[in-house]
Amino acid sequence: MNTIAQILQWAVKQLTDSESPKLDAEVILCFLLEKDRSYLFAWDDKVLDDEIISRFSALITRRQAGEPVAHILGYREFWSLELEVSADTLIPRPDTEVLVEQALACMPTQTCQVLDLGTGTGAIALALASESPQARVTAIEYNQSAAALARRNAKRCGLDVEVLQGSWFEPLQSGLRFDVIVSNPPYIEAHDPHLAMGDVRFEPLTALVADEDGLADLKHIISHGYAFLNAGGWLLVEHGFEQGAAVRDLFIAADYHQVITHKDYGNNDRITVGQRKEA
Repeated sequence: MNTIAQILQWAVKQLTDSESPKLDAEVILCFLLEKDRSYLFAWDDKVLDDEIISRFSALITRRQAGEPVAHILGYREFWSLELEVSADTLIPRPDTEVLVEQALACMPTQTCQVLDLGTGTGAIALALASESPQARVTAIEYNQSAAALARRNAKRCGLDVEVLQGSWFEPLQSGLRFDVIVSNPPYIEAHDPHLAMGDVRFEPLTALVADEDGLADLKHIISHGYAFLNAGGWLLVEHGFEQGAAVRDLFIAADYHQVITHKDYGNNDRITVGQRKEA
């Protein structure tokens, strides 16, 4: 068991509880070899030295115990950006890229003000900044360690995003207004069985769970967000796949119009948007 093909075959057999054992094994081995996945296929008969095999085995054991691949590697790609991750915040999900897509569609072509609430790794804010150099992007994160992580990611990506530490809108100066506000807040109900499954077990509950059947933070953001939007500005939030109707009702009750829910890549309700009325 000392060639690339053999060690990968062994690893796949160990990862019986993973939804993607082959991909997990390949990504971890690429990380150790500092190569891309095409290298594994082109050189599958290459003999690996004992040190690499030992390190690979140790990492596969961690993955076998359920630890997320992103935590094992220390990074996750999001919107073609390589972001540092840690146990202090959520691992960026592919479906959150739908939130980025919809936010970009709402952003004015001229210089605009953008706010990302509960930024975590900084993924959403940095993705928007990477696509819209004309935008001034501000991000807010409650967890001090996560806020520091977001700042490191901004520096790592070479993007000018201001990261403030505090609870939702509290760190903002009085009178500050935005053209677009985005947020992927906690929205899982406290007794949801999914909290005991998969990668979620290794992520902070404070970034996942909200009171009032998962709607408490969404209610706060939607009700308070209106006052922080310029006339014609947009608020976009990510939410649970069964929360679309409830979130639309919250937007309408807070006097937004043009309220629409968009599907994620799995065709589930995931992103709801609303616009502040023109003055």
